[in-house]
Amino acid sequence: MHSLGVIEATPLPAAASSPAAEVVVATAPREAAAPDATGVHRASRAERLDDLHGRALLTGLSSASDATLRHAARLAGPVMRTVLDAPPDAGDVARWWSGLGREARHRLVTSAPQAVGNLEGVPYPVRDRANRRVLGEDLRSARAPDSGSASRLRMLEQVRTALVRGPEDPPKQLLTLDPRGSGRAAIAMGDLTTASDVTVMVPGMFFTVSGQFTDWTATGADLYREQATLTPLARGGRGGVAVVAWLGYRTPDLTNVLSVGLARAGAVRLERVVEGIDATRTADPVRVSVVAHSYGSTTALLALSSGRIHVDSLTVLGSPGSAVTRASELAVPAGQVFVGAAHWDPVAGTGYFGTDPAAPGFGSTVLDLRGGVDHREDEEVFRRPYGHNEYLVPGTASIHDVALIAVGRSDLVTGTDPSGRTVLTAEGAVAGTAADGSGSGGGGGGGGPESPDLLLVRPQDVQLRD
Repeated sequence: MHSLGVIEATPLPAAASSPAAEVVVATAPREAAAPDATGVHRASRAERLDDLHGRALLTGLSSASDATLRHAARLAGPVMRTVLDAPPDAGDVARWWSGLGREARHRLVTSAPQAVGNLEGVPYPVRDRANRRVLGEDLRSARAPDSGSASRLRMLEQVRTALVRGPEDPPKQLLTLDPRGSGRAAIAMGDLTTASDVTVMVPGMFFTVSGQFTDWTATGADLYREQATLTPLARGGRGGVAVVAWLGYRTPDLTNVLSVGLARAGAVRLERVVEGIDATRTADPVRVSVVAHSYGSTTALLALSSGRIHVDSLTVLGSPGSAVTRASELAVPAGQVFVGAAHWDPVAGTGYFGTDPAAPGFGSTVLDLRGGVDHREDEEVFRRPYGHNEYLVPGTASIHDVALIAVGRSDLVTGTDPSGRTVLTAEGAVAGTAADGSGSGGGGGGGGPESPDLLLVRPQDVQLRD
């Protein structure tokens, strides 16, 4: 797996998750706009929407006619650019939506599903229905013989495949669908409306919707299952867990991986996701954790140093560092910043983008990922992750620790007993270096800024799963 990104894509509305192994995608065509006679008036109303932002845009959408909404919801139009790139505040959206009547909500979902499906603050089941509606329509259009949109079709098929729910999979919700450029998408596993613990996964370099979204969603399902097995240990509510496989920003490739620009742009989008969770759960607060891999850790560190959001824990894996110099600069409770650096990871520890979050003075807990025996889980053995891409592979010590942290049991992350075996201890994690000098596995070492050895982090390594 990996992390990185920054080009945004356009959303696609959706329908409810099906427990069967088929993806439920609405395919009924949207009603075409009525022609001419009143066209001038409709256009003028739509043009007025084009200039609106924030709460004014929300008010305009709720009072617009069906024809105006359909015109406004064009992917390339200014209204959708605002919704996707400079949307209203999630709290304002939540209050606006709660004040609408049933008929107004239905009209917005059917006439402007692209907008509704991508607005943070709209209830997640509604966004899922809207986005699936758009996905079905866009797939039908892209599959047409004369569409000339092979790359777009590949992107949409990745999303469709990622939504397939197998017999052992949790419910899935399509939260984001933006097919512009390299695309943006996000799928939640579990029920975001009721979950007591919500985890947002941020990927790193080489990840695109067309290439890795199905894989990233499968990784999210793996983490969901690991967390679900730990719910008896969870602190707080009994609403279960939810994991968001977020690919909501453009991640870098080999041409731009050495720049922090995509991370800065992605940080703003990540902030909106967390704001959306907070806005929809005001009456029932939820524990929110961010798990970020590789370049995605740079993105997450920047987001959490902005002062605009806060989360309950942050775990960064294989991090190339960021401009954040201390954990105290992050809107995360003291003691709830964790760092994983696997053996033979050429990126972890480089501090290429600034400060290595595993550095002694940063103030994080460095996870001991050597693997070992969990005496509280019937002597189950967790193996050591290797390289840059195994942190969230089932059966590793790293995914187990990540899951424990996300359900509020960071006091049970892996430590080392007197015999040298790795066990779960009530005293918590052992940070730093183990007796054999291997510590957390040692990535690329400290110091920096040295460029990561990207020859050891090949695109094919992050596209394939075991």
